Amino acid sequence: MTMISKAAVGIAVGIAGIFVGYCFYFDQKRRSDPDFKKKLRELRKTLVFIVTGRRAKKQAQKASSKIPDLRDHELVQKFFLQEVQLGEEMLACGEIEGGIEHLANAVAVCGQPAQLLTVLQKTLPPPIFQILVQRLPMVGQKLVSQTQMAEEDVE
Repeated sequence: MTMISKAAVGIAVGIAGIFVGYCFYFDQKRRSDPDFKKKLRELRKTLVFIVTGRRAKKQAQKASSKIPDLRDHELVQKFFLQEVQLGEEMLACGEIEGGIEHLANAVAVCGQPAQLLTVLQKTLPPPIFQILVQRLPMVGQKLVSQTQMAEEDVE
């Protein structure tokens, strides 16, 4: 019986040794990658932005919420997802006005705004949802004016 337990311990130690050896090999291969330091710096910057909340501010400044051509469904979908994400991040950081503006843009280009509003009503606090609903007509007018300007540029 002691032979079986010694064999089991030996096998377990062998497997653990192989695993540790693989970890060292993988780490060496990862560190020898020429882009490793670049990726590590980018990761650290991203983590700093997430922790401090500056990421949402910076993205909001970059994306000036120019509504894309509504005929290009792929661009509209990308814009919609971006606006929802920015709106959620800004609300999480405490920037109510910016977050509401981005969520209103998302509702304006959404294919099914009633369903999106139902979801937002369940997830947002009532005062913030009321401000969002009040902001929707202004965003709708902005959408119409930008669409008309784009059509005039084409002609």
